[in-house]
Amino acid sequence: MKIATYNINGINGRLPGLLRWLDEARPDVVCLQELKTSDATFPKAAIEEAGYGALWSGQKSYNGVAILARGNQPVETRRGLPGDPQDVQSRYLEAAASGVLVGCLYLPNGNPQPGPKFDYKLAWFRRLIAHARELVDQTEPVLLVGDYNVVPTDDVADIYNPRSWLDDALLQPESRAAYRELLAQGWTDAIAAKHPGEPMYTFWDYFRQRWPRNAGLRIDHLLLNPAATRRLKDAGVDRAMRGVEKASDHAPAWVTLAAKRGA
Repeated sequence: MKIATYNINGINGRLPGLLRWLDEARPDVVCLQELKTSDATFPKAAIEEAGYGALWSGQKSYNGVAILARGNQPVETRRGLPGDPQDVQSRYLEAAASGVLVGCLYLPNGNPQPGPKFDYKLAWFRRLIAHARELVDQTEPVLLVGDYNVVPTDDVADIYNPRSWLDDALLQPESRAAYRELLAQGWTDAIAAKHPGEPMYTFWDYFRQRWPRNAGLRIDHLLLNPAATRRLKDAGVDRAMRGVEKASDHAPAWVTLAAKRGA
């Protein structure tokens, strides 16, 4: 089973590339972020024609998350994180799909920092940590995947060079501490586990020739609970998608899980 996450950065404008990737990569479950479209304008028909059932939580021009499942319809289990009923931003969607429970998330960017946007980022992270605590010990595979907007370390595996990003919310000690606290619950960062020390960037800014120079960041993560980790076979990044025409500034990241014994 292949499960992927992809910050599409505007699904309608990048739909042809998404459909090609779905046809070529054939992931079983896909979590999308930054749809940048309302619920009414989500391209449901095109996704279904490609062979995927879909759930989505849209927001006009900003945010938005979706879960796709090849050959079946994902079953929604949660829409939005608990803990703040006043938060109306479309950033979290959770569903059962193809035998796993997957939480699709778009964690706030937090820039500029310090300020209210960074405060919102950290508050949202606290809510995610609290909810993840309820999921990590489930006996079935659970994955929390998406754009975390956190570069975990200054190592070359996570960032080409931290020097020009020192003031960015993605690298702040508070952001990194929250990510470490989440992992400490028992989640496995699949890409880091499978490619220790190896540059596995998922994001390249549109500016300053960062894609041609491979000046990237690793901010899209796939976290697996122990039940999913026991079935982890591989993880990677489909880097070539960053180089296609009208590309998102992210590339899809993915894991493969072994079939359940007896299945």
